[in-house]
Amino acid sequence: MSALKAGDDFPEGVTFTYVPYNPEQAGVTACGIPVKYDASKEFKEKKVVLVSVPGAFTPTCQNTHVQGYIEKLPQLKAAGVDEVIFISYNDAWVMSAWGKANGIKGEIIFASDDGAPFSTSLGWTLGARTARYAILIDHGKIVYAEKEPAKEVGVSGVDAVLAKL
Repeated sequence: MSALKAGDDFPEGVTFTYVPYNPEQAGVTACGIPVKYDASKEFKEKKVVLVSVPGAFTPTCQNTHVQGYIEKLPQLKAAGVDEVIFISYNDAWVMSAWGKANGIKGEIIFASDDGAPFSTSLGWTLGARTARYAILIDHGKIVYAEKEPAKEVGVSGVDAVLAKL
């Protein structure tokens, strides 16, 4: 597989892992049990924004990238987005803790592209880590897919995605 572009079908066989939010394990250090998220199946039925970052809790990812999506989640939902999913190279427990540390209680899925198989299949990595990119999928079809050319948050930021809705 290579990089995705508008008009492509979202590929088959793509899965991530995540820890579903559970109020009984709301503390940032509560672990929970990771479950498989069958992105290929789920994305056929929804409008989804998939955002990839190099790492949870890293400066640009935390201070700029995720904050923009959290702040503008109501606009994304109003534009018909069913789910926003953040993925990273980090494991499902780290991603869960990152969501909890940002006050997210299931409104955004924080999942793991553990070992970066999906990002690697696109050629969108930073060494061993997932690169910074955003993909807008509407019922299995790619509407928008862009990888950041540098460290900034431009083409993968919430404003770029909102402009495509």
